[in-house]
Amino acid sequence: MSWLNNQLRQRRQFSLGVHSSPVEPEINLIPFIDVLLVVLIFLMISTTFTRYQELAITLPTANGAASQAEVKQIHIAVSRDGRFAVNGKVTDRNQLSNTLNLLNQNSANKDTGVQINIDADARAPHQAVMSALEAARDANLSNIVFSSQTKK
Repeated sequence: MSWLNNQLRQRRQFSLGVHSSPVEPEINLIPFIDVLLVVLIFLMISTTFTRYQELAITLPTANGAASQAEVKQIHIAVSRDGRFAVNGKVTDRNQLSNTLNLLNQNSANKDTGVQINIDADARAPHQAVMSALEAARDANLSNIVFSSQTKK
C-alpha cells in the first residue's frame, strides 16, 4: 500500500509541475502572419476587379444656336405613383396612345413635327416612363425630350 501511495504522490507532484522547470509562455507568430498574408492577397485581388466595373464616358458637346422654328410641344407628365397627364389633363395608360394620336393629327406644324416632353418624377416607376415612350412610338412621334432640373 505504501508503494501505491508513493506512486500517487509522485504523479500529483508531476502533474502540478513541482518537479518540472518553469517554462516561459511563447507566442507563435507564424499562423498570425499566414492569416495576414491571405487577407492582403484577397484585398489586392478584389481591388483590381473594382477598376473594371467603371465606364469611362466622355459626353458629347455641341455648339449650336437655338432653333428658330416654333415647335409644337406635347407634355407628358409621369407622377411618382405612375399616373399620366398629357398637357395637364390626367389620362389613363390605355388612352395615352389615342390622346397622342389626336394631338399629333391636330397639330398645325406638319413640317416641323411635334416634340414630346416627358416630365417624369425622379421616383416614378421605370415601367411608367417606358409606357410613355411606347405610347409616343405608337403615335409615330420620334422627337422625344426628357426634362430635368439642374442641381443647386
